[in-house]
Amino acid sequence: MVGPKKPTSNVCWCLSHRLDARTNQSLVGVERGEYVRELLGRTVAPGVLAYDGDEVVGWAAVAPRAELPFARSRKIPHVDDLPVWSVWCVRVRPGHRGQGISHLLVRGAADYAFEQGAPAVEGYPVDNRGEKVDLTMAYVGTRAVFEAAGFTLASPTDAVSGGFPRVVMRLPAR
Repeated sequence: MVGPKKPTSNVCWCLSHRLDARTNQSLVGVERGEYVRELLGRTVAPGVLAYDGDEVVGWAAVAPRAELPFARSRKIPHVDDLPVWSVWCVRVRPGHRGQGISHLLVRGAADYAFEQGAPAVEGYPVDNRGEKVDLTMAYVGTRAVFEAAGFTLASPTDAVSGGFPRVVMRLPAR
């Protein structure tokens, strides 16, 4: 779901926001897939999947913010000192989009984080105000998707993705 059709390609593998820039750039081709396989061997999963029967149709990355470059971001502020978890990549396979799967993925990622003890979960989607988002940049999600999953606006940011401002959306544990 997160890897390329050609394993030697240097594409994200959902690592560009999980790793610091130097490590991210040092992993090339099949090394990126190997790193993801290592993540899958950890006690805490690197994200959640959505299925249609036996077929994987979606993915959402989630992890403690302290483990991510977001912990040191100058453009995406910390709302407070809570050890929040972050949801930063949401992908739905073509042919399955427009069915609400991204909403389920965001909520599922939050539920998983809460099961792991997260006091709150944040996302950093674009506030596109209903305008179309280029699919190559849509992985950050939209404010509306996070709102549909129960998140509320916590803060504006200085970050931009695909020409739209990004916001901090938050869902506290219940």
